[in-house]
Amino acid sequence: MKVTIMSIPVQDQEKAFRFYTEKLGFIKKLDTPLEGGNRWLTLVSPEWQDGPELLLEPAPNHFEPMKVFQDALMEAGIPWTQFDVNDVQEEYDRLIALGVEFSMKPTEMGTWKVAVFNDTCGNNIQLVETL
Repeated sequence: MKVTIMSIPVQDQEKAFRFYTEKLGFIKKLDTPLEGGNRWLTLVSPEWQDGPELLLEPAPNHFEPMKVFQDALMEAGIPWTQFDVNDVQEEYDRLIALGVEFSMKPTEMGTWKVAVFNDTCGNNIQLVETL
C-alpha cells in the first residue's frame, strides 16, 4: 500500500493552481474538466515527479462540513499539511520575496525547524526541515 494522491481543500482551484505552481514551484500532472466547472487538478514536486500527487480539491465550495473544518483549522492556526524542505530558512526567504504571508517564522522545535504560511486558498501549510 502507498499514498498516490493527497487532497488539499481549496476555495478557488485556479487561484490555488497559480499559487502552488508560480510560488511553491509544483508542476501540473493532470488537469481534467469535471461537472460544474470543477477540475481533477493534480500537481507534483519537480523533485519527485513520480511521487504522490497533490489534488487541489474544491470541496469547501460543495460540502459545508469541509468548509467549516477548513475555517476552524485556519482560525486555530493549525496547518492542513506539511511539505518537507532541505532548508526552511532558505525557503522562507524565497517565499517572503514572492509575497507569501507567514504566520510562523522559521522556528526550531527539537530536531526540526518549521515555518507556517497561508496558501491564500483557505489553508495554513507547514514547512519542515529535519535538523
